Amino acid sequence: MAMEFPQIDPIIFSVGPLSVRWYGLMYLIGFAFAMWFANRQAAKAGSNWSKEEVGDLLFYGMLGVILGGRIGYVLFYQFSYFLENPFYLFRIDQGGMSFHGGTLGVITAIGIFAWTRKKQLLAVGDFVAPLVPVGLLAGRIGNFINGELWGRTTDVPWAMVFPTGGPLARHPSQLYEAFFEGLVLFIILYIFIKKSRPVGSVGGVFLLGYGFFRFCIEYFREPDAHLGLFGGVISMGQILSLPMIIGGLGLLIWAYKKPQQATAAKG
Repeated sequence: MAMEFPQIDPIIFSVGPLSVRWYGLMYLIGFAFAMWFANRQAAKAGSNWSKEEVGDLLFYGMLGVILGGRIGYVLFYQFSYFLENPFYLFRIDQGGMSFHGGTLGVITAIGIFAWTRKKQLLAVGDFVAPLVPVGLLAGRIGNFINGELWGRTTDVPWAMVFPTGGPLARHPSQLYEAFFEGLVLFIILYIFIKKSRPVGSVGGVFLLGYGFFRFCIEYFREPDAHLGLFGGVISMGQILSLPMIIGGLGLLIWAYKKPQQATAAKG
């Protein structure tokens, strides 16, 4: 017996040719939270962030998410098709976004922002890291409402038959990701920034935490049909998560082995 998939119209309402979708609303919720939390952190005593800097950083980050997410999806998941049809990169009505590509886009945006504002790169990364998980939570809920990115077939009691996933019951892997990559990761980071810590460590916790959760949940998520499992063992999502795990762990080790670095204030 599988649970019934909640039939939620992906479109909230339409005005003429313009449609407001749940997925777009989820992106807006994630960005609104990031703006609120960033300004909250910047307003605390001892912060060296101004409201204007927060606004500029979020603008840079938004561009990084959109451009990096799209470019990453095309290069990581549709590269052969892109070689045949280069303009596919600009067909935003086809295909999707890649979180790993979005991460690279945000890291690039952080680098540009830090360089232009003469701020320490890792310190900017530490400021940005706690802003991300709630957006991930909202985005995965949007995936669930759309009935996309469902999981592998299973007989667990909470399995669901997705409208686009055939007649077989599947893991609601979007909700697994929303819970672990979103809620749990945010709680971990929120607790972590309450304590004094070396510069770079918050970014390290984020990279390690997301990479680990995503790698594990990929065992329950259906691999992309046109890619499958590489060697019959590992998915593209897991391959892309491994550098995050290694990079996050390396950044944490480096941060805590630098006692001469100034320790960041509590968040």
